[in-house]
Amino acid sequence: MKDGDDMDKEMKILAIESSCDETSAAVVVNGRNVLSNIISSQINIHEKFGGVVPEVASRKHIEVISAVVKTALDEAEIKLEDIDAIGVTYGPGLVGALLVGLQYAKGLSYALKKPLIGVNHIEGHICANFIEHKYLKPPFVCLVVSGGHTFIVYMKDYGEFEVLGQTRDDAAGEAFDKVARAIGLGYPGGPKIDKISKEGNENAIKFPKAKFDGDTLDFSFSGVKSAVLNYLNKMKMKNIEINTADVAASFQKAVVDVLVYNAIKACKMKKVKKIAIAGGVASNSCLRKTLIYECKKEGIEVLFPAPILCTDNAAMIGSAAYYEFIKGRTASLDLNAVPNLKLGER
Repeated sequence: MKDGDDMDKEMKILAIESSCDETSAAVVVNGRNVLSNIISSQINIHEKFGGVVPEVASRKHIEVISAVVKTALDEAEIKLEDIDAIGVTYGPGLVGALLVGLQYAKGLSYALKKPLIGVNHIEGHICANFIEHKYLKPPFVCLVVSGGHTFIVYMKDYGEFEVLGQTRDDAAGEAFDKVARAIGLGYPGGPKIDKISKEGNENAIKFPKAKFDGDTLDFSFSGVKSAVLNYLNKMKMKNIEINTADVAASFQKAVVDVLVYNAIKACKMKKVKKIAIAGGVASNSCLRKTLIYECKKEGIEVLFPAPILCTDNAAMIGSAAYYEFIKGRTASLDLNAVPNLKLGER
């Protein structure tokens, strides 16, 4: 079959996600209908460390994964025997965290004699839009912005991606976390900068916006991060009080303006009129507002998943697994975790 819309059989996928600090399990039907989506977050555990500690994350995944899967099945009112396939994230992510979910999924696949489907975590973020927008079909441009990833992707067909641009250093979400720490907001940085920015003047400080020569759609966020740190040091040396809200708002604007500019440029290059947003930073209110405003001028439709689908979750993995399955892409039990897995790699 070419795509999910042609499939007559109702296919139920149990999906598992454990790439970072969320343990999640979901039951998804035909890639679009979510029967359950259970997420056990570790934010409170890692907050005191100022970021995710891989060893701690792995241990916590081991502690809760069985209960999370059971809860997902119970909420979906379905038994393990009724599942048609098991989908699981196998990269990119923290290798120890990935292995917990992957080994659990492989055990279920072996015991139940059900197909195993390995899913790229970034592909999962993109497919979250199929859950939110039931009518959405390729082709479209997707801006993937999270703590670990920043990509502009052209989705040619289900399961077929062309990376048009990516960060050359820090991911946007990573830069948010580092700047939030520097101005005393703590972890996780993205939501905290978004909140305090509403009290600040986004034009108070002109931070640099990295743009490369030629047609590249790549990003760089290390420069703006360094500019913020230099600004803070300079103000401290001069004994001038820092307006945290202004710093946060000005930094956020510098990042958002580049994300929006490149996303619209990608649409023009590919001659499409749809941009889907994905990843944790897709919840950022400034990004949403700016993208909607600028795209309206260009006649481009902007699509966002609900905030719960922007974070790491298993429902998006279940959606991606379905489209992998109908392309005939299943995995054997020797599937291994690939922490640096690239989008489109098999």
